[in-house]
Amino acid sequence: MSEQPRFTFLGWAASIALIGALVALGAFMVLRDRGGAGSSTASDAAEGEAPAVSEVKVEVPRLSPPAPFQFKDNIVPIEISEYAGYAGLIAANGGLDPSESSWFFKNHGFKVKLTVSEDENWSELNEGKLAGSVTTVDVLAAYGRQLHAVVPAQIGFSRGADGVIVRKDIKRINQLKGKTIATAQFTEVDFFIRYLAQEAGLAIHTLGSLDATPHPERLNLVYTEDGFGAGDLFAADLKSGKNRLAGAVTWEPKVSEVVEASGGEAHVLTTNRNLLIIADVMILHRGFAEQHPKIVDGLVQGLLEGNRMVRDRPDTQLDVIGRAFKWSRDDTKSELANVHLSNLPENRAFFSGAIDAAGSFGGIYQSAVLAYGSDLIKDPPDPGKFVVGQHLEALEKAGMFKDQTIAIAPIRSGGGASVESDPLLSKDIRFLFEPNSASLDMANQENIRNLEAIKRMLQVSPGSTMLLRGHVDNARVEDFRKQGGEAYVRQQALRAMELSKNRAAEIRKQLIDRYSVDAKRLDIVGRGWEEPSGSDSAQNRRVEVQWFTIE
Repeated sequence: MSEQPRFTFLGWAASIALIGALVALGAFMVLRDRGGAGSSTASDAAEGEAPAVSEVKVEVPRLSPPAPFQFKDNIVPIEISEYAGYAGLIAANGGLDPSESSWFFKNHGFKVKLTVSEDENWSELNEGKLAGSVTTVDVLAAYGRQLHAVVPAQIGFSRGADGVIVRKDIKRINQLKGKTIATAQFTEVDFFIRYLAQEAGLAIHTLGSLDATPHPERLNLVYTEDGFGAGDLFAADLKSGKNRLAGAVTWEPKVSEVVEASGGEAHVLTTNRNLLIIADVMILHRGFAEQHPKIVDGLVQGLLEGNRMVRDRPDTQLDVIGRAFKWSRDDTKSELANVHLSNLPENRAFFSGAIDAAGSFGGIYQSAVLAYGSDLIKDPPDPGKFVVGQHLEALEKAGMFKDQTIAIAPIRSGGGASVESDPLLSKDIRFLFEPNSASLDMANQENIRNLEAIKRMLQVSPGSTMLLRGHVDNARVEDFRKQGGEAYVRQQALRAMELSKNRAAEIRKQLIDRYSVDAKRLDIVGRGWEEPSGSDSAQNRRVEVQWFTIE
């Protein structure tokens, strides 16, 4: 085969024109509203009436300036939402109310008051009316420098609470190009679909109504008041037969409700059960944390102790958790199945970026910056601005929780996609090779970045696998035909097939050797010039990455 002096594979396309619409002052969507079993916040549609499509918000609200926190009555006020991921805090506190029988008071001499709220109260946190709260890492990226807070610990990962439901004919994220999905703006489900679109190379376009014309080359989003409303809007569209929506991104139990009621017309494309990009963290008023480091030590230790109580003996904690959220024991058990409560070594790896089986704080933070785009996050601070790691480090040095190990594993439901036909998504990558060879140019930083991007995709999805499909340019086929007829074309086609396979194999080898990726998670195939993506020669010199996740 003959090539130009340097061979390139089709580009990673890291820059995507995402988010044309941001959040307006005074009308910002709730960022921590997950709903929950029996949640009164669920916005089910009235009989025969679909939820309204929300206005697309165009700016982030300004938060109140920071003010000192006044520590009163030896009570640390922390706000949580109705979500099983916060079960460890409730278990350690013995409920919501401050109590001398709580783990916090018995071991560190202070009381904690937990308040359940579905409102976003970041201004109250800034103003010192709250000592702490809980949120997901993507929210920190959205608010950035405005948020006067620090993050001393990870609480856990959402493992199935959020899901993408679509019409039955849609099998992968790439098929949402030109279609419209309903979700809730700037909640974790908005970030979830934006993250998946980014990995699939799809830009985002927002619509103000279902009657607006979708962008034919992008994934189109419409918004409802919350995630439950998004599921209801999709269900209403299915029932009406208007086919204006291809799906919705929402949270449980709405995900299951919509699919079960669809009569087979909708299915779950994916959940975050094995896509660990929705990570909950504890955040504390920065001034409070700086003035009371010993109390922060106790909060972090108590959180991890509570997480251990729930992880090791969940049945003993069902009643106290259920009372806090007004859930039955069965509901509580079901909700706990959708979370992974983090222990000490998982926390340390999460913040250091050393964790191999899940997303890291820095990785998720930067993914959110990319997903929401520069219109929203104009000058994002480094993620290290938020992290205070000395409290976890002190626990480790003291030998606390030394029996614990990292235990994040894929959750298998017995079903699963066919590795032959149903990847969650695919994307094309451009690598730089030495001319007419399968030697990857490791001095080129773009190659390194692309390899690291593939590694991150595997990291955030335990048990997932990738098929690396090599392709080469078909621009010289007619030249070969003129030079030697069909026999020569077939000869060159075989060489092209071999070269494309060898180049995919080289990428696989680099992932194994440089990043210790398990070889069992990487398959390769060479397709030569048999599957051109278009007439652009550079676009046909590519590796297609197909990402198969476990469900």
